Amino acid sequence: MTTRVERSIDVGVPVSTAYNQWTQFEEFPHFMAGVEEVRQLDDRRLHWVARIAGVRREWDATVLEQVPDEKVAWAATDGVRNAGAVYFQRIHADRTRVLLCLEYEPDGLVEKAADRLHVVARQAEADLERFKSYLEARGTETGAWRGSVGAGRGVGTPGVAQAGADGDSGVVERTDR
Repeated sequence: MTTRVERSIDVGVPVSTAYNQWTQFEEFPHFMAGVEEVRQLDDRRLHWVARIAGVRREWDATVLEQVPDEKVAWAATDGVRNAGAVYFQRIHADRTRVLLCLEYEPDGLVEKAADRLHVVARQAEADLERFKSYLEARGTETGAWRGSVGAGRGVGTPGVAQAGADGDSGVVERTDR
């Protein structure tokens, strides 16, 4: 069964600063509890290592759409079934709303029990709070990637139906055509 989580937070930095920091995927372990490592393999592919409900999991994900200062959307291509998007909305010159939309399928008894207790939803909220603290304490991003991926494709918020898990070839196909 698929679970959806949506959480947002307002961050006291310009939209470009919030977006730029989010594009630094390898920095995620600094503010995402449970994320042990994110390796950026190229402009579109990421390898994740994390603890989910106490279980160490690894998976690959593909960035489906990335539009500077607006959005980053992804889907897992193997391993943990998850997909989603992060949206950036300018509130005013020095304030940005960050909206995280996540969809995942818990696997195994422990993850399903954690899902019923809304562990991932609480974790997403806490991770956004840590992102806010991390970025506001620094006042600037640690780096930036201003390129675009799939701009104009209109991926929206991809769901796990777009995540090619379960040992497929790793190719992500759009299902919204």
